[in-house]
Amino acid sequence: MSDDQPLDYASAGVDIDRSDAVKQRIRAVVESTFTAGARGAFGGFGGMFRIPADFQRPVLVSSADGVGTKLRVAIEAGRHHTVGHDLVNHCVNDILVQGAVPLFFLDYFAAGRLEPAVVEAVVTGVAAGCRENGCSLVGGETAEMPGIYTPPDYDLAGFIVGCVEEDAILGADRVEEGDVILGLASSGLHTNGFSLARRIVAERMHLRVDDEFPGETASVADVLLRIHRSYLPLLRPILRRIHGMAHITGGGLPGNVNRVLPDTLDAVIDGGSWPVPNLFAQLERHGQVSREEMYRTFNMGVGMVVITDETDAAAVEASAASANVDTWRLGRTVRGTGRVRIT
Repeated sequence: MSDDQPLDYASAGVDIDRSDAVKQRIRAVVESTFTAGARGAFGGFGGMFRIPADFQRPVLVSSADGVGTKLRVAIEAGRHHTVGHDLVNHCVNDILVQGAVPLFFLDYFAAGRLEPAVVEAVVTGVAAGCRENGCSLVGGETAEMPGIYTPPDYDLAGFIVGCVEEDAILGADRVEEGDVILGLASSGLHTNGFSLARRIVAERMHLRVDDEFPGETASVADVLLRIHRSYLPLLRPILRRIHGMAHITGGGLPGNVNRVLPDTLDAVIDGGSWPVPNLFAQLERHGQVSREEMYRTFNMGVGMVVITDETDAAAVEASAASANVDTWRLGRTVRGTGRVRIT
């Protein structure tokens, strides 16, 4: 194009018509998530939601997160329908540890060039996560940003707001000496540690996304893209029987369980109390990663830790069993200084 020709937004790499077409493709998907509290219509400047009337002293709990370089696996595999579901479940778990249940969700999708089929697949995953967890997708942003992102790369983030009764907020102040520490099984890597995992898989194991993963009857993509488990369905009925919880994300068990301990207690965890899944064993062996580093980087098969007393621990185990989620007694809380000790 010569310097004397008129310019428009499309010539700069942003196609408004394509963006509008994307929004129309996802309209029905978004509206499928609306719950009774949702107000307004698709396409508004702001999402609206009415706090349920059955709350007496509601406290809003919010969180924002992404799925990290798990996106790279999705892009390389050409599978975009799971990372949005990952995003919702991760955010749901983050507010669940404070006893909150989700009300509504917003997403942010940005790419150098909007590919309608990719955006639709991602948002379909977000909507699936919202429906699973009973929250409304009330808004979001879809941005075309040439010069910032290079196709086929894109970025994804999510924002959640939930609610909890003020007298039901979970945390370190409820945890007591002698409490049982329970571990709930993860579904895989969830959304953390992918930068290291991808390097091990590509550079040490010399595998591509379509290759079979060692010790599995599934491909690398199948194994790495397993959806981040939501623990809301199995824990919601028994939240009042729990003292504290830790969502095992970046930092692993040592860097997350400590966040729910008072300064006067330690968590003593028996490292042999649960079976470490094949995925983590393969990454540890092929990457020659120290066990300490494994615990700091990955969830090692434990996606959520629940702390409660002996009587209520049985209720957690029963609820998990009914949801077909494995549970292990990892250890107990003892007098200490707020540390996590894995023995």
